[in-house]
Amino acid sequence: MSGMMQTNLKSLPLVHRGKVRDIYAVGDDKLLVVQTDRLSAFDVVLDDPIPGKGKILTAMSNFWFEKFGGMMPNHMTGIDPVSVVAPEERDQVEGRAIVVKKLKPLGIEAIVRGYIIGTGWQDYSKTGTVCGIALPPGLQMAQKLPEVIFTPSTKAAVGDHDENITFEQAEEIVGPDIVRQVRDMAISLYAAAAEYAAEKGILIADTKFEFGLDAAGKVHLIDEILTPDSSRFWPADSYRPGSSPPSFDKQFVRDWLAAQPWNKQAPAPRLPEDVAQKTAEKYSEALRLLTE
Repeated sequence: MSGMMQTNLKSLPLVHRGKVRDIYAVGDDKLLVVQTDRLSAFDVVLDDPIPGKGKILTAMSNFWFEKFGGMMPNHMTGIDPVSVVAPEERDQVEGRAIVVKKLKPLGIEAIVRGYIIGTGWQDYSKTGTVCGIALPPGLQMAQKLPEVIFTPSTKAAVGDHDENITFEQAEEIVGPDIVRQVRDMAISLYAAAAEYAAEKGILIADTKFEFGLDAAGKVHLIDEILTPDSSRFWPADSYRPGSSPPSFDKQFVRDWLAAQPWNKQAPAPRLPEDVAQKTAEKYSEALRLLTE
């Protein structure tokens, strides 16, 4: 299957190779973030790419940053990625990279939930709570929550698992003032995006944001936002509470992997070509619906 699994830029120093992104230094105060076609599921990076995924995620994230850029500070610089690499390397970054401000990432992930699904549903089924937040009894899987909730998690390294934590635990990691700013920013951005997406026929069940600090300690929105890798997108016309809805995100791959005899440790099963292609089509359809 065609797809870019890894970049190999020689003109910039490699800073970090994450689950999906390759990050290079651009001077002392900026970074080049390249979205590859790698896919991570159950915190394992798969050996097979999703064709075109990196370009789709970049286009979608750029769309949201532009649309909601006035809501809060973010990491965008507006610098053309092809201008910071050697001419022979431009094909590795064109359409799949951004140049961003170099900020200090916070040690938590800001997860916002509008519906009860995934690990939130698992926790609720056992305890009636999610990240220490008590929810009404009798909720069905995938049901819309009475109000949007902020449910932070730890930020795990490649190969490790993120863990849901309480608001109080998040305060211990980043400080009370910072976590309150993050909560308020994350909820307001989710609410605005969910309202817009609903008009386009997509329900954003939940999403993950990441934030960082500049030298003055000011909170900025960073990383990708509101993509099929960081969110659950459901088609509104087929949504029914009580079961896991079909989706435009990598849940299709997760469901296929969950049906395999696999212990969720690396290496993951090899993806059949039709599963990878179907996933690429779902990502592409989400981009079309949201941005047309």
